[in-house]
Amino acid sequence: MRRDEVRLRSVLERLYRRYDHRRFVDPDPLLFLYRYDDVRDREIAGLVASSLAFGGVRQIMASVSTVLDVMGDSPTGFLEANDRKDIFHAWAGFRHRWAGVDELTGLLTGISGVMKEYRMIENAFISGMGADDEDVMPALTGLVEKISAAGAGSRNCLIPDPAKGSACKRLNLFLRWMVREDRVDPGGWRSVSPSRLLIPLDTHMHRFATLLGFTVRKQNDIRTARDVTAGLRRLDRDDPVRYDFAMTRLGIRRDEDRKDLVSDLGLDLDEKGRVYRPAEESDPEGVEKKCAS
Repeated sequence: MRRDEVRLRSVLERLYRRYDHRRFVDPDPLLFLYRYDDVRDREIAGLVASSLAFGGVRQIMASVSTVLDVMGDSPTGFLEANDRKDIFHAWAGFRHRWAGVDELTGLLTGISGVMKEYRMIENAFISGMGADDEDVMPALTGLVEKISAAGAGSRNCLIPDPAKGSACKRLNLFLRWMVREDRVDPGGWRSVSPSRLLIPLDTHMHRFATLLGFTVRKQNDIRTARDVTAGLRRLDRDDPVRYDFAMTRLGIRRDEDRKDLVSDLGLDLDEKGRVYRPAEESDPEGVEKKCAS
């Protein structure tokens, strides 16, 4: 590891220790996963919460709550007891931005079908994972195909297609929640190594990673996500997305010491909480498109 990487890791590790606490999670759809001790319930809740994680945070939290509250204490039990028609009527009139009850029904029906065949979403996921795969994308592509097929065979903007080259931010967020385990990420999946995870890349993380020198790419796509993850892997090869939650807090929180933490990285924060390098104004292109990630 180069000297500059050692220093960067030291700063990010301090950032991680600062924010690796559940009190910093709110408001974040990750909160909903803490409701469930049963991993099967948690993975359903996680896939629902991550799939709806686009738009304003208040709307995200309200929409996820609308879905999970109906499912009660056991999302697994709910899906086992209800068919596609029941699911459609349970959320008649549902809308989250451009996604409506048809998309939600397709997602939940697909999850239900996968769980009937594999018992757990994790089992469906690892069935598509090869021993030589460098990261999770081949297995993620297979999981989306299985959910799509079980959900009536049509593509669904709530669960994007990794084969199209999207960064798949929401799906990679789901995997981070389920694979990693610390005081923030609840984990539960034991068959997937954190070393294979990819950074959940959105425009904010893209900007941050560009400023830290992890990528020079302008597109917010899977190639850039792999670039950024490779940079983070140089800091921690066993857990490259370790710093994801802490890095995203800098644009959300209003803690008094956050500017000090950012300044240690040679960066600053503007009035909207966006990181920038003083005297530089360039932004990475690639604003997240509808249901693209």
